[in-house]
Amino acid sequence: MTVDEVLAQGAPPIVAILRGIRTQEAVGIATALVEAGVRLIEVPFNSPDPCGSIRAMVEALGGRAAFGGGTVTSIALAEQLADAGGTFMVSPNTDPAVIARSLELGMDVLPGFLTPTEAFAAIGAGARDLKLFPGSVLGSSYVKAIREVLPPATRVWAVGGVGPANVAEYRAAGVLGIGVGGSLYRPGDDAAIVGTRAEALVSAWNAAG
Repeated sequence: MTVDEVLAQGAPPIVAILRGIRTQEAVGIATALVEAGVRLIEVPFNSPDPCGSIRAMVEALGGRAAFGGGTVTSIALAEQLADAGGTFMVSPNTDPAVIARSLELGMDVLPGFLTPTEAFAAIGAGARDLKLFPGSVLGSSYVKAIREVLPPATRVWAVGGVGPANVAEYRAAGVLGIGVGGSLYRPGDDAAIVGTRAEALVSAWNAAG
């Protein structure tokens, strides 16, 4: 599934970032997230065997969620992600070559930006979705300010320091969605814990609407 297909089915625009996940636990954790309502799932490439984890989750749950890779900082990693069945690419930075290649491979792209210069470079390379990272550094007021200069079709996602306690202010500032890592999953967490956290996050997102 693609990001837009997941959103079109009414799932909240929340990306679960599973940094450090191991392949043998990937399907169990992903199942807990999907059942809690989080259906956009990212495995950063600085995790053990990210492609193995992505491939396992796609095979088990590809009809119910979109799976992608994060910390995609090179064309080679983008190609590995596409080969593993990932449908979206997330990066911490803006690299026009990586964005363009990911689009060529048929993936959605969420490149990271912090400044207007980076945002417009990403848009120029074909990105529609932009990941404000780290979101907590400049806060929700920055989201509101930068959205005033971005093209109307641009969709901003806040990642880094966003969770149930402050999701309402980011929604009010105009983000389309959020990405959540450590407050959802840390290495060693079991599926039940992750599912409970995901339910609380989805509830907070819905309540802020």
